[in-house]
Amino acid sequence: MPVSKAARLMATCATASLVLTGCASGSNAPQLEPATFVAMQEGPGEEYVIGPLDELTIHVWRNDELGADVQVRPDGRITTPLVADMPAVGKTPTMLAEDIRLQLSQYISDPLVTVIVKRFAGTYSQQVRIVGATEQPASLPYRANMTLLDAMIAVGGLSEYASGNQAKLIRFDRTTGRQQEYSLRLGDLLRRGESEANVMLMPGDVIIIPESMF
Repeated sequence: MPVSKAARLMATCATASLVLTGCASGSNAPQLEPATFVAMQEGPGEEYVIGPLDELTIHVWRNDELGADVQVRPDGRITTPLVADMPAVGKTPTMLAEDIRLQLSQYISDPLVTVIVKRFAGTYSQQVRIVGATEQPASLPYRANMTLLDAMIAVGGLSEYASGNQAKLIRFDRTTGRQQEYSLRLGDLLRRGESEANVMLMPGDVIIIPESMF
C-alpha cells in the first residue's frame, strides 16, 4: 500500500523533532549564576590540600640537616631524614608540618617545622578537569576566583566540532553528598562573547564538552 505524502511529511517532522529534542537535552540542567570577567575584589580560596606529585620543601629551624626537598610519591607519602613514609596527601601544609614536628620531637627538643609547596598538582578534589571536544583536555590546578573563561583559555578553547552550548559542568555538593549537573553555554561565551555565559568554578569541577552531531 503506497504511503501518502502527508504520512511521509508527518514521519519526517517526527524524526526531526526527536533529533532536536536530543540536541537540546543538555539545556534541561540548571545554569550557574554569571561571573564577572575581572573580580572586583580578589580573595583567598580554600586552604590548599597536598596531592600526589606535589613538590615540597621541608624546613626544620636550626636543623637544616633534617630538612629536604621532596616530591610526594604516587602512594601519597614522603620520606625525610628521621621521618619515613609519612602520609602527606589530603593534608594541608600546616597539618603535615605538625605531623613531622611530632615525629621529630622524639629525637630533638621542640622542633619548628615549616612545609612549603613549591610545585602544585593537588588532589582531584582541588583540580578542574576538562574533557571532550576541546583543543587540550586537561586537569588544571584550581586557583582562587577561577572562572569558566580562565579554564577554557588554559586548554586552548573549543575544538572545531565542539557543541559548546551542550556542555555540562559536574559539581560535587558537599552539603548533600551528591553530584549536581549544570548546563554551560561555551559557544555563547567563546564564539559570541556573551559575558553572561561566564561562571565561577569550584575545586573539583568537571567540564564535559560533547561534539556536534552535524
